[in-house]
Amino acid sequence: MHRTRLLIVSLLCLCMTTSHAASPALHTQLITVAGKSWPLAVPEGLQLELLTDRLQQPRLMEFLPNGVLLVGSRSGKVFRLEPPYTRASILVELEDYPHSLAYREGELLIAQTNGLYRAAFTPDRETIDRNDVEQLAALPGGGGHSSRSVAIGPDGRVYVALGISGNCSDEYLDPSYPFNDRRGGVLVLDESGTEPRWQPYATGLRNPVGFDWHPVTRTMYASNNGPDHLGFDQPPEYFSRLTAGSFHGMPWYQFNGERINRDDCIGKPAPRPASQVAPPVATFPARNAPMGVAFVPDTTLGSQYQNNAIVALKGSWGTQPSGGMFGKKSTRRPPALVMVEFNEGRARRVHPLVSGFQQASGERLARPVGVSIGPDGYLYFTSDSHTEGLFRLRPQSRPQ
Repeated sequence: MHRTRLLIVSLLCLCMTTSHAASPALHTQLITVAGKSWPLAVPEGLQLELLTDRLQQPRLMEFLPNGVLLVGSRSGKVFRLEPPYTRASILVELEDYPHSLAYREGELLIAQTNGLYRAAFTPDRETIDRNDVEQLAALPGGGGHSSRSVAIGPDGRVYVALGISGNCSDEYLDPSYPFNDRRGGVLVLDESGTEPRWQPYATGLRNPVGFDWHPVTRTMYASNNGPDHLGFDQPPEYFSRLTAGSFHGMPWYQFNGERINRDDCIGKPAPRPASQVAPPVATFPARNAPMGVAFVPDTTLGSQYQNNAIVALKGSWGTQPSGGMFGKKSTRRPPALVMVEFNEGRARRVHPLVSGFQQASGERLARPVGVSIGPDGYLYFTSDSHTEGLFRLRPQSRPQ
């Protein structure tokens, strides 16, 4: 494939190797699931536990002000869990894909493939009638990456992330494109008029499943799943800083770890020049499938975690060396949790946090998807396959 060198990006600006902070020291913890023990690498002083394996394909989460946890899923169900989060009930079952949820005063927002929906809601409510769920604003639907991630920003506005349908799809968040082709980035909902309208916030992201705001700077950061057509080792997966109007290049440009290159898998001219592409602030090895993102706002887990971002890596379906799905399962990228370290409001380095979800044989315990910090300050994450459930990482010295 012909590639033209377009923009050199300083490794110092990438901030991946310049930090001198040490990675969290890890120890081995055995966790037993369905009668089998799995040795996992977990930070010293913290303990991992499986709270329930009775969810069906759980995805992103939302904690309510009263501590109740809501979980979206591929199964069409929205799950409701009260502390200690070991039993789930069904809040509502829908016909589409309720991937994610967001609560704001008096209503629950549910992001599905074809639209953002709402229902009148209070945190103590135990069920919602599906007939009471109405569309707030249509979203571009269609095949390919069908998840839609919703969150309320520090500014009180509603944001939704959505991906393009494939590797090289001619789709872009711009009014010049047909509605169902306005994909690949983050939208913000304008509710100032009589009818809510989507406005592009950040564009050029292939599949940004997770995003969150830094607790101090209030800047948005997002994970991004890169394309599969360049093999097993390129391009790296992104962790990007998103700002109003930022352009991240895909599918027209790819960052190879050092520079931005034109990807000639799409022949249509790029909507913006390479000089306007915002490179990622951190990267993960290719085909890692980064999912949920959550910043740690306090020191409950330890001072070394405060104001840093936790990212769920789901691991690859592709195998070495070609990246296809028919190789040895043991060569797939393993699922994991990682921490993106921040210093003075900037991403500095990626640290391993929890690993061991994939054994040497290729057998997997879990594939992390959603991550969230609970009202207790502990880290919660979902797994939508192998073990379909909810895990928690908490200090060993704290009561459950």
